[in-house]
Amino acid sequence: MEARHLRYALALAEHQHFGRAAAAVGIAQPPLSKQIADLEREVGARLFDRTPNGVLPTAAGEAFLIRARRALCEIGAAATDAGRAARGETGRLRLGFIGSALLGVLPTVLGRFVRDHPEVQLGLHEMSTAQSASALISGELDVSIGWGAPRGAGAEDLMSVTIARDRLIAVVGTAHPYAGQVRVGPEQLREQHLIVAPADDEPAIIAGLRALLGDVPALARATEARDVHTIIGLAACGVGVGLGPACMGAAARPDTWFCEVSPRVELPELVMSFRAKDRSPVLAAFLEITRELCPGVRASLDRHKAH
Repeated sequence: MEARHLRYALALAEHQHFGRAAAAVGIAQPPLSKQIADLEREVGARLFDRTPNGVLPTAAGEAFLIRARRALCEIGAAATDAGRAARGETGRLRLGFIGSALLGVLPTVLGRFVRDHPEVQLGLHEMSTAQSASALISGELDVSIGWGAPRGAGAEDLMSVTIARDRLIAVVGTAHPYAGQVRVGPEQLREQHLIVAPADDEPAIIAGLRALLGDVPALARATEARDVHTIIGLAACGVGVGLGPACMGAAARPDTWFCEVSPRVELPELVMSFRAKDRSPVLAAFLEITRELCPGVRASLDRHKAH
């Protein structure tokens, strides 16, 4: 029994005439009669009676037609669902990201994706760079966004593209002696209690700080804060000098002051990573939006798409 047999039976029930039903489904009358006879033999019951009023379903036919309509609806829905899944309109995307990504490009990309793909199930996880990289390599995430490309075992299977660049800035409370200064230098920072990301979470950023300050006691005794909002908040409380990406200026508070760090310190690139062999249509849809909204990654994603 095939879907066409169900369609033939439904057409015959609707038109109550073999000739009209055959014209409706686009075949000649003799083949339609044969297909209905074949269907009745397979079902093991007569489905239609020829009467003076037309070809009418029997009791067995009425029961069969109820299920046939449902079956064809399910087949149509299956085809529709398959097409939507193939276009990345349904499914799941698991994204791990550092909090500071929400102060830059991520809201634009994620906002567009949510609007264009409202039925995709999103798993959004704020994580450190190290955590999201590990989760991506182990298969717990589909995409990770963090400072610097993932490293270590399994990283060779990932594709990473730079989506933003940033520099180091300092933040202090308005009562701090550095408030009002345009910039601060390494000598000044070495004298202060620092507020920085944990070394285990953001090793690339801490490596940049060590390059600027040297391996000094100020780094060893620094207060660790996993989120840029926490860095800003602790600085506002007068705990010390917070160091983080310049994008955290977007979360400025009235009781804080931001200073440039001189000499300028370029932070590790903000990188989006995913498994190179992942052919998920949902991931492809997310990457296409990223490609459209982040021109700097277009060439890299085009090369990935070509392979």
